[in-house]
Amino acid sequence: MEEKIRVIDELEERVGGRFLLTALLQKRIRELVAGAPRLVEIRSENPIDIAIEEIRAGKIDLVSEDDE
Repeated sequence: MEEKIRVIDELEERVGGRFLLTALLQKRIRELVAGAPRLVEIRSENPIDIAIEEIRAGKIDLVSEDDE
């Protein structure tokens, strides 16, 4: 459990807070469920795990709709 908390804390710092992390995870998970390709190779099929690893690897960032 402590490992998961440490990972979440790391991700929060990386993206700028818990709200932004939640928004980024939600957006990416929806994309993965809709069939978007993975950006990292992990053994898990869980879209939450995949999205977390993509953020940890620096493969995705939250972009405002105005910037898209």
